[in-house]
Amino acid sequence: MLGFILWCILFVLCWPLALVALFLYPIVWLILLPFRIIGIAVGGVLELVWSIITLPARVIRRVA
Repeated sequence: MLGFILWCILFVLCWPLALVALFLYPIVWLILLPFRIIGIAVGGVLELVWSIITLPARVIRRVA
């Protein structure tokens, strides 16, 4: 909602720039999409590595 309000303010102040922003937003979103997917994958791998490293401590804590 905040983004829409900011866009409306930009539209009132400078409508050509607001229309350019409205046109370029989906293109930029599509360009950045692979980086988001890579970020999710790297986060998952790091979480897996952390779980493997801390597994012995969790097993010992549960047994004791």
